[in-house]
Amino acid sequence: VQLQACGGGLVQIGDSLRLSCRAFGMITSVFNPITWGWYRQTPGKERELIATITRDRVTNYAEAVKGRFTISRDNANKRVFLQMNSLAPEDTAVYYCNDGQLGITAPNWGQGTQVTVSS
Repeated sequence: VQLQACGGGLVQIGDSLRLSCRAFGMITSVFNPITWGWYRQTPGKERELIATITRDRVTNYAEAVKGRFTISRDNANKRVFLQMNSLAPEDTAVYYCNDGQLGITAPNWGQGTQVTVSS
C-alpha cells in the first residue's frame, strides 16, 4: 500500500489549495471502512492530526483549521481530499493522509506534500 499525497505548493497568505491523497495498492473493501485523516508536520514537531472523515462522511477538525479546511473522500477512486482556504504562515508544513484512528502509529506513510505559505 502506498499513500500518495499531492497538491501542495508555495502560496501567499489567504490563498487556497486542494490536496489529494490516493491509496495505491489498497482494495476498495479495505479503503471504504477506514476513517481517513490528514496530518501535518513541521520540523522539530510531532505529526499532528488535523482532520478526519468517517466512512459515513462525518468530519472532525482540529481547532487550528476549523472553518478553513474541509476534508472529503471519494471511495470509488480511493482518494481523500483536503480543501484549504484562507491559508496562513502557520499552515506551512508537510501534509500526509493516513488512517485517522491510528495516529502516528499508522503504517504506510508516504512522502507527503509540502505546503508553504509565504508571509
